[in-house]
Amino acid sequence: MFNSIIRTPADKSIILIRLMVGAVFLSEGIQKFLFPAVRGAGRFEKIGMPNPEFLGGFVGFFEIACGLLILIGLLTRFAAIPTLIIMLVAIATTKSEVLAQEGFWEMMHGSRTDWAMLLGSIFLVIKGGGRWSVDFSMMGKIR
Repeated sequence: MFNSIIRTPADKSIILIRLMVGAVFLSEGIQKFLFPAVRGAGRFEKIGMPNPEFLGGFVGFFEIACGLLILIGLLTRFAAIPTLIIMLVAIATTKSEVLAQEGFWEMMHGSRTDWAMLLGSIFLVIKGGGRWSVDFSMMGKIR
C-alpha cells in the first residue's frame, strides 16, 4: 500500500507542477492566518460557510501542510488529495455565484487560478512527485 502511494516515474519535469501547486497552497494557507478577516474566517463568513472561525484554521492548516509536502515531494499523491478537495469546494462555493450573476466568461476569468490548482492537484494524484522528490528517493529504499 505505502509503495503505491510513493511510486512515481523518473520524470524530471513533474517538479514544475509540484512547485506551482505547492507554493500556491503554502502561500494561501499562511495568508489565512496572517489576514484572517480577508483570506481566512472572514472570507468563509462572507460566502456563507458554517463555522467560519473553525474553517479558516482548518483549511489554512491543510493548505500549509499539504503545500509543504507537495513542495518537497513527500507523500505527494496523498498530499494532493486535500488540495483537490479544497479546490472543488472553492470552485463550487465561490464561482457558481459569479456564473449566476456575471456570466460564463467572467466566471472563467475569475477562476483561472482555481482551475490551474485543481488540474495540478489531479495531475499530482495521478503521477506522484517525480524524479526530484522525496518519494522517488524512498522508492529505492523500500524495494
